[in-house]
Amino acid sequence: MLMRTDPFRELDRLAQQLMGPGTWSRPSPMPMDAYREGDQYVVAFDIPGVNADAIDIDVERNMLTVKAERRPVTKADDVQMELSERPLGVFSRQIVLADTLDTENIQADYDAGVLTLRIPIAERAKPRKIAIGVGSDRKEISG
Repeated sequence: MLMRTDPFRELDRLAQQLMGPGTWSRPSPMPMDAYREGDQYVVAFDIPGVNADAIDIDVERNMLTVKAERRPVTKADDVQMELSERPLGVFSRQIVLADTLDTENIQADYDAGVLTLRIPIAERAKPRKIAIGVGSDRKEISG
């Protein structure tokens, strides 16, 4: 078996061991990317090795919460673990969403260990043209 050492990976492994796996009361963070694509925001979370049924997505007002749990793989009695670097436990991320996003129509897709959320921009927040009246076309707003 070929062994290669990486001091930074060993430091990460040691820190993970000291902190322990994430729990529901103290979850580990999950990496993410967020970007705008046309008329929607896209947020992608890396959570490989997690079953889709172990992912929980909630939106309350403008707070988006994503939680996922990576459970240990069941092993036979005669299996002896030689190396275990894949973190187990609970992972979570919270994002404050702008009021200009349509939280009623969020789409979620999970493929190849990446959870992708597509959040449309609300119609009221999209840019629009305002017509300018000239001469007799002017209208007065009373109020």
